[in-house]
Amino acid sequence: MPDLDIAAHAPELAARALASAAGGRVVVLIDGRSGSGKSTLAAALTPLLPGAQLVALDDVYPGWEGLAAASEAVPRDILRDVDPGYRRWDWAASAPGAWRALSATAPIVVEGAGAVTPASAALATLRIWVDLDDETRKARALARDGAAYEPWWDLWAAQELTHLARHDPRSLADVTVVG
Repeated sequence: MPDLDIAAHAPELAARALASAAGGRVVVLIDGRSGSGKSTLAAALTPLLPGAQLVALDDVYPGWEGLAAASEAVPRDILRDVDPGYRRWDWAASAPGAWRALSATAPIVVEGAGAVTPASAALATLRIWVDLDDETRKARALARDGAAYEPWWDLWAAQELTHLARHDPRSLADVTVVG
């Protein structure tokens, strides 16, 4: 049964993230398949981490075939020690957008399919996998994004499966939350 209030997990996860950082930078990665509840959890968790930045990979994916590229950007650009940031994707123009600079010291929450890989996991203080059955995920995602997403569902799902096979983010997660 899906968790009807995934946000209720946020206080416990925030405490765990802060404890795991042991005085260092808090880096939380939230991964899961489309429609699982990643964004909802991130929106509840981020305000509980003082000064935290939120990066939604939906802003990073370079188009509908961009899951792998955004996944690679997490450790390379978003979590790097010097001048971290990322180039936003302008979905309306289907082109790269403005650069978003990030703080290298402030807590950060990165959420999206592809957030957890071995390279990004090594830089994180807390790795979260959000799980949910396929039928519920698809219904949620299509209700949220409607006609704009429906033609891309299968292409996106195939990229998610490739990410799961290549990086096994479930096994890299410190905790699994049912969305």
